[in-house]
Amino acid sequence: MSQLTILHNPRCSKSRNALQLLEDNKCDFKVIPYLEATPNKQELSHIIKLLGIKPSELLRTGEDIYKELNLKNEHDEDKILDAMVAHPKLIERPIVIKGDKAVIGRPLENVKELIK
Repeated sequence: MSQLTILHNPRCSKSRNALQLLEDNKCDFKVIPYLEATPNKQELSHIIKLLGIKPSELLRTGEDIYKELNLKNEHDEDKILDAMVAHPKLIERPIVIKGDKAVIGRPLENVKELIK
């Protein structure tokens, strides 16, 4: 089985639940505390490609910085990507990556499907 990677925020209950699921299933995984070790633009772009979504679909729209930057009205996906790199709190979490596949761990069943 290939190693898993989880982009993790320990303050997030969904992220903690995903981490616990990986531990409970004795998965081989690496934790990236993405608020401190933020992926660069190229890395984040690659993760988004693995997820099969657009950058705007990875945004946490409830964050204050989302409103402050008026990202609701931003349609340039490249600028949205730049905003997520500059403000990693905007990145939806948790993200679990296995090989050439990635999922957002909301709901947790997404992670369960990935680790089958």
